[in-house]
Amino acid sequence: MAWRSNHQAVYPDTSLPFSSSGCPSTALSVPSTAASSYPPSSRRYTVTKSIPISVKKAEICSTSNREVMGWLDAMKAQSPPRFETYMGGVFDSKAQEAAAVAQYSAWMDNHPSALENFGELIEEAAGKQIAVFLDYDGTLSPIVEDPDRAFMSDLMRATVKEVATLFPTAIISGRGREKVYDFVQLAELYYAGSHGMDIMGPAEGCNGFKATGTRAKDNNGNDIVFFQPASRFLPMMDEVCKLLEEKANTISGAKIEHNKFCVTIHFRRVKEEFWGPLAEHVERVLKSFPELQLTLGRKVLEIRPAIEWDKGKAVEFLLKSLGLEDVSDVLPVYLGDDRTDEDAFMALNERGKAFSILVSTVAKSTNALYSLRDPSEVMTFLQTLVRWRKSQIECLSIDKDER
Repeated sequence: MAWRSNHQAVYPDTSLPFSSSGCPSTALSVPSTAASSYPPSSRRYTVTKSIPISVKKAEICSTSNREVMGWLDAMKAQSPPRFETYMGGVFDSKAQEAAAVAQYSAWMDNHPSALENFGELIEEAAGKQIAVFLDYDGTLSPIVEDPDRAFMSDLMRATVKEVATLFPTAIISGRGREKVYDFVQLAELYYAGSHGMDIMGPAEGCNGFKATGTRAKDNNGNDIVFFQPASRFLPMMDEVCKLLEEKANTISGAKIEHNKFCVTIHFRRVKEEFWGPLAEHVERVLKSFPELQLTLGRKVLEIRPAIEWDKGKAVEFLLKSLGLEDVSDVLPVYLGDDRTDEDAFMALNERGKAFSILVSTVAKSTNALYSLRDPSEVMTFLQTLVRWRKSQIECLSIDKDER
């Protein structure tokens, strides 16, 4: 992922394309060599032309701190871009919409619809075990103003449940693992919360695949396995959360979310004139904890341990612990919408055989090979995957009976 660092703070430079080393590259996407022989030779992955991607500029807010302003600029750039088109001095909404459609259409030349190209997945999946990895917010549920109300629909839940009966399935989210579980409420899945720093799943396995890890029992007495590479940071994260809440309580709309191994500061409901003071407080707290780092998302800042662990590492760990690390007979499918999902996209692209899918309604730099627009398309894609697998099982059963 392309990051720029400044002391303990780490934030993405949206003007830079991604590269597997985390440094700027000369193309918008990962070179085709990084993806080995995949995707199919009929579609090269290397981008040969630049696609202009509009981003929002930060409005003036009440801070003179250049580092904090840099954070706010980068954070605002994660939100969907706003096109300002004027005809004769009058704002032209039709021109705005047309510009957005044209930009997205050009972007999809390099990141085509996973639904329209589902045949490529079927072709690549021949003789392989599919493993499904899903982000939560913006992928299984819509992005909402109140993060506590990011509910997935009953139909989406039923769809994910069907997926888990047919494929090893995990949800990898920046939220705390317990919170994601409360939203999803499916015991048969593996859950990786705090960007993969808190992994837990059923000891008996998912779809017949049992993960290795520390064994324990959950609150209901069920056998589970878990893995927590940042466990020593728990007391520190508790202290950080308390310090941030003291300031947040004085700013209307500010919300601090304790996600166990990371603390999220939500700006979505805060008036922009108060973004500066809130971000400055985050900076002061961060400077007291040199072992922590700052990352950014869509109208959020996050503080988390500065360790070499992310969603990409979580995917690799789950594949290995489930006995699915063999590239030749396993096809991971990963769907996500956030900047933090890029770590997983890169890890899978380097693996060579994978289906990485960005969920987005706007054009933006990504390492994903394919795209879907929103959670409704995600559900349709998952339902299509279920139907295909069931038909495959049915055909195998018929062939067996005929013998």
